[in-house]
Amino acid sequence: MALFNDEEQQRIRTAIEDAEKHTSGQIRVCIEKTCSEPTLDRATKYFHKLNMHKTKHRNGVLVYLATVDRKFAIIGDGGINKVVPADFWDSTKEDMLEHFKLGDLVEGIVTGLKIAGEHLQKYFPHNADDTNELSDDIAFMDGE
Repeated sequence: MALFNDEEQQRIRTAIEDAEKHTSGQIRVCIEKTCSEPTLDRATKYFHKLNMHKTKHRNGVLVYLATVDRKFAIIGDGGINKVVPADFWDSTKEDMLEHFKLGDLVEGIVTGLKIAGEHLQKYFPHNADDTNELSDDIAFMDGE
């Protein structure tokens, strides 16, 4: 899927790396063109397919986008959901949506990643022995 050029993909990857420098949380971005089921169900499906539920502290976060259908979700693993308020990701989604409405997907994603990292740092600060448990590359899906 050629949605983003190499520079844009690197910008997103760098935003993930920067966000993870200050937290033990693990963040991924998953993108596909269309979403064939309810958005949260689809995001959850990819969360498991990408093995995000297997992190040491169960603190993985997935930013999911279906570009053609114009749908997105942010979901966190059980470790996060146990310690954060129910509306934890709402403000992040709103900030991302402002950029999406202007047609700037990359800036919306980068904004969401930065905020996610800041949020995660409060609950899951970075420790000296933390390792990068998940790929920082964008997961491009083809509607499987």
